[in-house]
Amino acid sequence: MGADLRAGGGWWVDEFVLALAARGVTDRWVVQQRVWIEELMVFASCPVWEVEPADVDGWLVAARVRGTGPQTRGQMVQAVYRFYAFVETRYGAWVREAAGRPVVCPVDEFNRPRRLARVGVRVPPSLQEVEVLFTAWRFSLPGLRGAAFLSGARDYVAASLWRRLGLRINESVRLCAGDWYPHAGAYGILHVRCGKGARGSGPRERLVPAIDGTDRLLAWWLTQVRHQFGDEPAGGRAVLLPSRQHALDGRRRPACAQTLRGGLAQAVARWLPTWSGRLTPHALRHFCASHLYACGVGLEAVGALLGHRWLSTTAQYVHVPAERIERCWQQADGRLTGRLLGLAP
Repeated sequence: MGADLRAGGGWWVDEFVLALAARGVTDRWVVQQRVWIEELMVFASCPVWEVEPADVDGWLVAARVRGTGPQTRGQMVQAVYRFYAFVETRYGAWVREAAGRPVVCPVDEFNRPRRLARVGVRVPPSLQEVEVLFTAWRFSLPGLRGAAFLSGARDYVAASLWRRLGLRINESVRLCAGDWYPHAGAYGILHVRCGKGARGSGPRERLVPAIDGTDRLLAWWLTQVRHQFGDEPAGGRAVLLPSRQHALDGRRRPACAQTLRGGLAQAVARWLPTWSGRLTPHALRHFCASHLYACGVGLEAVGALLGHRWLSTTAQYVHVPAERIERCWQQADGRLTGRLLGLAP
């Protein structure tokens, strides 16, 4: 291993990537881990065991100057921490013997990002505001013609899936017409095949009941509008939310996430200007969670709908308005007063 020592141990990156692949994580996640680690090694310009915390400091500052956000920088640090744990576990003894020094992770208590807290409180719009937006949006569609109608209707359906079912935008983009099972369950079932997986674990599928009027929405979309895009969705393989471009096989390409975001942004700017620039697809996902919880749906059921693995994650999505807290307090206080006065059991 002398040659490997002189090479700075760079081959450990290959070993690390191989271990991640064996673990079963997605190729995209593995590639991103490798990019960040190799970027740090180029920045530090020294062997793996000689990288210092100051090198990580400079690397992160350079990323911040480039415009890399705090969430991504936190993931970069996690990749480095994970890599050094791998090197120490598998090759730590060899490095101590061959290089005469231990492998020390350059991520320490000073440059390790604090647990990425939410920036402020993500308060979704009220039910009244959402109703104003979607009602105006819906009634504007009949006045559109041709491509404008098809794009407007598609964007409206996509935003309705975020609002009513809490789908993620990338989950919406990858839906196919065949993922809708109208006769399953009480309301029909939407098969979300490309749900977000934790830490690159790959797509996490789930079955989503078409509650809150989603069944009627999808019936309208698939029977009256979708076929106007020019391909045949009856086979099931056609995308649910198509763009105006064709793929090589003649079918429509899925509308990209940026297109759907733009459709929502235009609608918000027109019919709910007080939320212009703030009401995003993810904010509608928060609205869905908060609205269902306010309607009495349990936290576990809300989490299952949104595709969360942990209730602690779902709890971060639920915003309890102050009026509900006050109402619950008045009810509890009334019951307590009644018991003290002997008026209630």
